[in-house]
Order: sequence, then C-alpha cells, then structure tokens
Amino acid sequence: MFLSIIIPCYNEEENLKRGVLDEVYSYLESQDYRWEVIISDDGSTDNSLEICQKFADNYEEVRVLANKHGGKPWAVWKGIDAAEGEWVLFTDMDQSTPIDQLDKLLPYFEEFDLVIGSRGLKRQGFSIVRKTGSRVFKFMRGLLMLPDITDTQCGFKAMKSKVGEEVFPKLEFMQNIDKEIKGWKVTAFDIEMLFLAKKFGYKIKEIPVIWEDKDAAIKGKNKGYFKESREMAEQVFRVKLNDLKGKYV
Repeated sequence: MFLSIIIPCYNEEENLKRGVLDEVYSYLESQDYRWEVIISDDGSTDNSLEICQKFADNYEEVRVLANKHGGKPWAVWKGIDAAEGEWVLFTDMDQSTPIDQLDKLLPYFEEFDLVIGSRGLKRQGFSIVRKTGSRVFKFMRGLLMLPDITDTQCGFKAMKSKVGEEVFPKLEFMQNIDKEIKGWKVTAFDIEMLFLAKKFGYKIKEIPVIWEDKDAAIKGKNKGYFKESREMAEQVFRVKLNDLKGKYV
C-alpha cells in the first residue's frame, strides 16, 4: 500500500451532505498507486458516523474507525495507527483544501519525510480579524520554533508512516488522553508534531496549496476567536518549555 488517506471526523454531517467523500473517492480512483481511505470518527454526536459507514459499505478501499471522543490529534493518531500505507495524508473533511492538491505534494515524497500544504497569508474566506491574527500568531510562533515554516496549521499534511508512528505518541496531547474532552477542541498539535519531526532529523517540505473556507459544520465556530487564539499561544509556549525541560527524547 502506497498511501493512506486519513480523514478525522467530528460532527461533520453538514459537510458530508455536500458530497465531500464522493469528491475524495473520485480523485483517488483515477490514481495509479494503491491507496486506502480511513475515516477516523472522533465520537461524533450527530449522524456523521452512520453516513460515513454507509459510504464505506460501498467501497472496499474505504473503512471507518469509531473512536471515543478525544480530539482531532487522537482521531488522526488512531488513523495512523491503523494505516497500511507507506505514506499517510491527513486532510480535513470539509475539503477546504481539495484532495486534488495532493498532486502538488507527490513529487516531493522521494526526497522528504514530511510534505505539508501551506495556505499562505491570503486564506480566502478568512475575515480581516483572522488574517491579522494569523500573521501575529506566525510571528510569535516563529520566534519560538519553526521559523522556516509559513503555515503550521493547514489541515493537509503528508508524512511517511514511520514518522507519525514515532512522533504522535510523544505529543503532549497524548499524555493527557485519559482526561475528559467535551465538544470541539482546537489544539496546536500540528506545531508540536512538526517541531518534533524536525528535532528528530526528518526533512520537511512546505508546498503552497489552494485553500478556501468551505466548512459547513458548526463545530468550534461559536467559540470565541480570541479565547481560541490564547489557548493556541499557551500550547506553543508549553511545547517550548517541554523542550527546554528535556521532555522530548
């Protein structure tokens, strides 16, 4: 198996009704390599799991994992752990970065260990407040870690399976997985993941991809933007502190 596509899913019913899984499958069935799709459900409370399972029943290349609610990093990790591909790509269910952007990443698979999508700074569909906040966050984060990466948060990342298997169990989030999580939770796990991958000597390539906000699900959109930003910043500082304390070995 060459590639495993991992799609985390938490209350994505509205996006699923847009036919996003059909778009993903239509693209993949035209490829000349072996692939699989793993939909990793994060304890959805709407009809997402049932819709995904019904879709998977029609295609042997698609399977669904029904996980407890643990947050996006947990859903991604469960997908990586179950993946059979030499490479894994995780992509958001809303397909704000469409699956065909994989064409831009594939040429770099041979030379690099991680190839990640970048939304740049335009980010079509973002408000002025969010665009400004993204610039501030990038500047602050760059002072502490990963100054050579423009966009750490784009939900379109590919890596060799061995990278995910080494890095994900070391994430701070995984050390607290037994704590109860309610509702949608935004985390900086992408930053910690990339930071650890680079620390362990893996080569990372960042590639510009198309991105337009197509998310039809509510999820965390009703959460205060500034509260969300503060939580993200706090997590970045914790990653830096954990490294200074020698916790990443």
